[in-house]
Amino acid sequence: MKAVFLSILGYSLLLAGCSQTSQPVFPNKKDDPTPALLTLGSLSTCKNYSGLPDQWRKNNHAGMVWVDSGTVNLGSNLAYPDEINFGEKKRQVAGFWIDQTEVTVAQFSSFVQATGYITDAERQKQAAVFLPDANHPQQWWKLKSGYTWQSPNGPQTEKAFPNEPVRFVTKNDAEHYAVWLGRDLPSEIEWEYAAKAGQTQDTPLHQAPMDHHQHPQANYWQGEFPFHNTKQDQFEGVAPVGCFAANNFQLYDTIGNVWEWTSSVYQGAHDQHMGDYQHLRQTNIPSQNFVIKGGSYLCADNYCARFRNSSRHPQEFDLATSHVGFRTIMRE
Repeated sequence: MKAVFLSILGYSLLLAGCSQTSQPVFPNKKDDPTPALLTLGSLSTCKNYSGLPDQWRKNNHAGMVWVDSGTVNLGSNLAYPDEINFGEKKRQVAGFWIDQTEVTVAQFSSFVQATGYITDAERQKQAAVFLPDANHPQQWWKLKSGYTWQSPNGPQTEKAFPNEPVRFVTKNDAEHYAVWLGRDLPSEIEWEYAAKAGQTQDTPLHQAPMDHHQHPQANYWQGEFPFHNTKQDQFEGVAPVGCFAANNFQLYDTIGNVWEWTSSVYQGAHDQHMGDYQHLRQTNIPSQNFVIKGGSYLCADNYCARFRNSSRHPQEFDLATSHVGFRTIMRE
């Protein structure tokens, strides 16, 4: 489980910096040709990827893929209680465009260069950082300064690689980026529909994503968390986007690498609020916690174990961390 941190700033921070953003000028949507799909999915292709898809800032849908409308069985009955789908009901989802990969450092840098945007972590001068300490083996999260989307390993360290997923971004930061491109964050249902890509049954708890040769098929923690990572997946920390095979909808890294922001408020288990009168007033109170999806490079068999498309977790909207990024959607 992720440690819980107190919010750094008040809810008003969610709206901070709106004046910094200006949308790029694109051709008319109807005139946009369908963008070429990214052809990643291996160590060689992901490591050589620039982090910017073809036609970036020239095509509304650069780096995206169209997902047709359909239905999804939200959640899983084989894992944590908050993933259980009450009554196993299918949910209808309208079609939309979605990023093939998590938003990269290069893409976010393009946004910052165009708008002068300053992230919440840079304003707050604090972020939640994964720093395990052998003397305090169960305290691996610390609030630190100097950790930002540009310097995810701390001050005076190597800058973030352009082909890595951008991290140390809050929901507020992710929303500003999305608005700049005329996009949005996916809801939990939209995200899971795209991630499952027609899959009707998710993997059970503690069943790590492996192929039939027992090779990892996502970037997650192999070994005993938090001090021993065997790096069977070739990565000790975050990986460039698209190092593993895409799903049936041509999306990369929906499992592992970094958790991803959604626009959905976290209300506990999927249907916990049904029939519970104590949740009635919560809809009128600004929420602090939103759903993040997909697990991260810190998920291991002995900790987290949320390496499934159904996996979900609450995250404070104004807290930037080492292991949370995002991808965007565009609804027609």
